[in-house]
Amino acid sequence: MPTMLTVSDLLVLLRECAGEEESVDLDGDILDVPFEDLGYDSLALLNTVGRIERDCSIQLGDDTVEKALTPRDLIDMTNTALGAATAADDTL
Repeated sequence: MPTMLTVSDLLVLLRECAGEEESVDLDGDILDVPFEDLGYDSLALLNTVGRIERDCSIQLGDDTVEKALTPRDLIDMTNTALGAATAADDTL
């Protein structure tokens, strides 16, 4: 299980799960740009969240797509869940 999701990891997942809007430069500073402005709708985010949950063996919650408005939000939510999962594994 990965211990941390980076912006590079997220961009790979977004491109694999939902493609890439040709008019949007994902190589720039996109951490605080709303997903909608990056060309990703709620269905694209739902697919990406599902992939993160599967790949990282974590649960992000049903409201993640509504609350994660930017890549930074989604990365922070994911890394919080990964930290909790790692801490739980360490206590076993």
